[in-house]
Amino acid sequence: MSNLMNYRILALLSFLLLAPRLMQAQTDKKAIELKKLETGVATAKAKVALNERQLTNSDSLITLGTKQIAESKTETKAIEAERKKLDKDNVTQKKPLTKLSTSKDKEESTQARADLKALDVKYKLDSKALGIRLKDATKKLTTGNANLTRGKATKKSAHDALKISQTALDAAQAKYDAASGVNATAKGKKKK
Repeated sequence: MSNLMNYRILALLSFLLLAPRLMQAQTDKKAIELKKLETGVATAKAKVALNERQLTNSDSLITLGTKQIAESKTETKAIEAERKKLDKDNVTQKKPLTKLSTSKDKEESTQARADLKALDVKYKLDSKALGIRLKDATKKLTTGNANLTRGKATKKSAHDALKISQTALDAAQAKYDAASGVNATAKGKKKK
């Protein structure tokens, strides 16, 4: 009987010594799982932040493209107005010189032809400068259109990715809250 009693005491002691170890193992397992869920929430938050940054960048690209297009159109109109004025001035300055170049006075005729050549050179230089400005304005328009198109495409993909990552964040947060024992209804009331 005393042996039986010794075995019972020994079994009871073993159980009392092992019970805290088993509980600690379960607590460690729960802590590890909570840590893993916390990491998942942090990763999901980082993904949401990245998608929000992409959305902001795409918005700025759209704004830049729109601004470049507007500037290009304004510059093109100004160049067209200057070209019309240049053509009109050239015609008005050429008329009297052409008349003088057919004059019977040889010296006056030679001087008029030289002035006509100088006027043509000046007109070509001014016209070339306007052509370069027009080329730059066209290049700005092309760049603006490219930025606008790229911004719109990036915005659409970033918006779609943001929806997906926000859903993933909500799911990860819900899992974490459920595992940690946080009252989800109380948290929902705080957000409102």
